[in-house]
Amino acid sequence: MAGALASRMSFSSLKRKQPKTFTVRIATMDAEMEFSCEMKWKGKDLFDLVCRTLGLRETWFFGLQYTIKDTVAWLKMDKKVLDHDVSKEEPVTFHFLAKFYPENAEEELVQEVTQHLLFLQVKKQILEEKIYCPPDVSVLLASYAVQAQYGDYDPSMHKRGFLAQEELLPKRVDNLYRMTPEMWEERITASYAEHRGCARDEAEMEYLKIAQDLEMYGVNYFAIRNKKGTELLLGVYALGLHIYDPDNRMTPKISFPWNEIRNISYSDKEFTIKPLDKKIDVFKFNSSKLRVNKLILQLCIGNHDLFMRRRKADSLEVQQMKAQAREEKARKQMERQCLLQEKQLREEAEHTRDELERRLLQMKEEAMMANEALMRAEESADLLAEKAQITEEEAKLLAQKAAEAEQEMQRIKATAIRTEEEKRLMEQKVLEAEVLALKMVEESKRRNKEADQLKQDLQEAREAERRAKQKLLEITTKPTYPPMNPIPTPLPPDIPSFGLLGDSLSFDFKDTDMKQLSMELEKVK
Repeated sequence: MAGALASRMSFSSLKRKQPKTFTVRIATMDAEMEFSCEMKWKGKDLFDLVCRTLGLRETWFFGLQYTIKDTVAWLKMDKKVLDHDVSKEEPVTFHFLAKFYPENAEEELVQEVTQHLLFLQVKKQILEEKIYCPPDVSVLLASYAVQAQYGDYDPSMHKRGFLAQEELLPKRVDNLYRMTPEMWEERITASYAEHRGCARDEAEMEYLKIAQDLEMYGVNYFAIRNKKGTELLLGVYALGLHIYDPDNRMTPKISFPWNEIRNISYSDKEFTIKPLDKKIDVFKFNSSKLRVNKLILQLCIGNHDLFMRRRKADSLEVQQMKAQAREEKARKQMERQCLLQEKQLREEAEHTRDELERRLLQMKEEAMMANEALMRAEESADLLAEKAQITEEEAKLLAQKAAEAEQEMQRIKATAIRTEEEKRLMEQKVLEAEVLALKMVEESKRRNKEADQLKQDLQEAREAERRAKQKLLEITTKPTYPPMNPIPTPLPPDIPSFGLLGDSLSFDFKDTDMKQLSMELEKVK
């Protein structure tokens, strides 16, 4: 019983001891965070918590900003958070922004997180035209912003239109020239491709190095009036104060560098700037709003303190930070070199792989072509074999025909030889025939002569016969005479003989002999 009572009392005491809290939302340039803060926390407690969360050690550039009735204000470090004129509705919102700007970003900024937050803030101010930037410089800055966001340019990944949704140029630049978004993107991409090998922090630093040379970089403008009531603009920045015409924020009318200002005093809503040179008149001005006057005073004090701090030796903390930053930078540089080497080796390997794949594909195509050529060659070989067989058969036929032709030629030659012999024989026969013809002509002539002679002889014989018959007739009609032995007269051998036998005259002439004689005469003709 007593133990339960003791435990109940201790629980209620712990419950009473828990502090009251409220929720705070912190908006950085690239993120939002919420914290549970105690009611008694001062501005420094919340600021330190945010810096620890971000890992930020260069705290002197930043502050927590809030807005009161369209007026910008900064959270005071020595004042409770809820004592500021902030909304009591939770979560209470603050913006973690750079309150002061470095003179030389490359020399002063140590941490990468500091550089990144400042880069994002300056980029936003340029795009919102709070910092004037010429068109050509805007394109160059946009190319470094793209390099910081996307890394090295890769045509296979960063194709046309990949920046279509990005806000990279001020609206004034877009409207100033008659250029399409595609044309601006082409110009930015051409410049972006030249930053190959530039890491994100290097690209952001290059961006800041270019931006810090712009006339409106790091300048906080406030509407003021001089003692004559003339409306002017006061510009507070890292190197001093500028006085501008309200219509010209680029070129100051009067400048007061910090090293030429002896004193800045504020009393009864009026600022007094006393130069070191006593020959120069004291400049007095005022603002219509008390909050604005307080803000001007804060910025003047803070910028002057940083100006003096830069011209002194670095504190031990800063030296330690710079040493660590150098070591970190060297380590990152080595890692970057290793990554570059690995990337180069990987690219070479990929290039070699692509080359091998290309060669393999080429070899496959060549093999395919060779296979097709082989198939065509095989088909051609089959066709050639078939043609060869046909040719061989034709050759055999031709050989056979050639043999036949040879035989025919031999036969023709033999025939020709025989023909020659026959011709020679014929010529000889012709000659013989001619000779024989001549002989026959001569014989014919001779026979004609003989025939004529025979005809003549026949006529004579007929005549003789007639005379003989006449004589015989005469004799037969006369008386008989005594026998006589007359001497016979010789007759031609071809003429038939007549004989007188005894005591009477007898004529022996046969018809057959006459027929034979006639035939011989016709034959001779």
